Amino acid sequence: MNIIKSSFIISMLLAAALVLSGCKNWSNTTKGAVIGTGGGAAVGAVIGKTLGNTAAGAIAGAVVGGTAGAIIGGNMDEKAKELEEEMEGVTVQRVEEGIAVSFDSGILFDFDSSTLRQEGNNNLRKLAKIINRDEDTTLMIVGHTDSRGAEDYNMRLSERRAESASRYMIAQGVSSSRIQIVGRGELEPLSENETDAGRQLNRRVEVAIYASPEYVDRVKSEI
Repeated sequence: MNIIKSSFIISMLLAAALVLSGCKNWSNTTKGAVIGTGGGAAVGAVIGKTLGNTAAGAIAGAVVGGTAGAIIGGNMDEKAKELEEEMEGVTVQRVEEGIAVSFDSGILFDFDSSTLRQEGNNNLRKLAKIINRDEDTTLMIVGHTDSRGAEDYNMRLSERRAESASRYMIAQGVSSSRIQIVGRGELEPLSENETDAGRQLNRRVEVAIYASPEYVDRVKSEI
């Protein structure tokens, strides 16, 4: 077995161990560096699939790794801190070299509606303000529902909600080229759908925030 092949296999095993252990003892920048040694986006795609979540999968699939990944991860730490300090009623999670922001859909929309509530406008306005401070990120807005109702109806509802959030952020000055939208309907529950509390957790909109290709190229060119 040659050295390159051996190093690749070792790196893959390290990345797999990182996923299985939950990465609890690793910093965000260290995770990026380890994944980068094992093949960047290819390993990230495996991690995204393991997480079973479209937003987290998009972030993991965009992993750069190595020194560039460490720099990007450090910048994302700062951006996540800004989001936590300036927004209310949202869950902000650092995932690999990106950020996942999760909104309880009750904050953004009335039940069975894709029309933004005033509280939703306020939250998305704050998010857009933070995103507009630089052009370093790409966003994926993902809509989700609970399992009540027909699956195809829920899929369309989740898509309409993602579209509404996207349109509002574009109106706040975020370039449409930076935003992707996805509807997942009832396919990615966070909790059981048998209780009101569980269904409420499943009705949500997530925003995945990760490095834009231009930002990645710029970071690599400066190393």
